[in-house]
Amino acid sequence: MLKPHLPLTTERLTLRPFAPGDLDAVHAYESLPDVTRHLYWEPRDRDTSRTFLDKKITQTALLDEGDALDLAITLTRSGELIGNCLLIWTSKTHRQGEIGYVLHPGHHGHGYAPEAGRALLRLAFEGLGLHRVVGRLDARNTASARVLEKLGMRHEATLVDNEIVKGEWSSESIYAILDREWAT
Repeated sequence: MLKPHLPLTTERLTLRPFAPGDLDAVHAYESLPDVTRHLYWEPRDRDTSRTFLDKKITQTALLDEGDALDLAITLTRSGELIGNCLLIWTSKTHRQGEIGYVLHPGHHGHGYAPEAGRALLRLAFEGLGLHRVVGRLDARNTASARVLEKLGMRHEATLVDNEIVKGEWSSESIYAILDREWAT
C-alpha cells in the first residue's frame, strides 16, 4: 500500500494530483493526433477529457493491486501543466508495476519524461517495495523507447502483431527493470 506525500518534486518538475482546474491544459495535449498516435485512444474532445480528468483526480494512492497513481507533470518554475505520469500496481503477489507518461509535444526533447519516470520508479521500488516495473509501448514509438532506456530499463520483448489498435495490427514492446537494478 502506498499513499505518497504529494506533490513529488524533482530538479525541474512537480508531480502533483490533478485538480478540476486542469481541464484546459489536459485537453490541450489529449486532443492532439500526434499525442495519441501510439496510444490506445483517439484524440479526445473536451467532454471526454473532462471525464478522464475526473478519474485522474481520484487516483492519488496505491491501496491495492490494480490501483493507479496518475499525477500531473508541471514545471516547477512556472506551474505549467505539461503532461501526466502513471504508476500502476499490477500484482501484489509478484510485486510488479507499470509506468507510463504522456507529454504535450511542445515539451518533448527536454528530458522531462525520464525525470518524471525516475520519480515514479523511486516510488515503485522504495515506496511500494515492488520487485519489477515494466513499460509497455507501441513498438513504433521509438522516442518513448529511448525514455525507458534512459531509465535503465531493458528491452525484453516485442510482441509482434499482438493487438488490433485503431483498426490495425500493432506490435508491443516490453521494457522492464528490477529492484536490484534500480538500486545499483
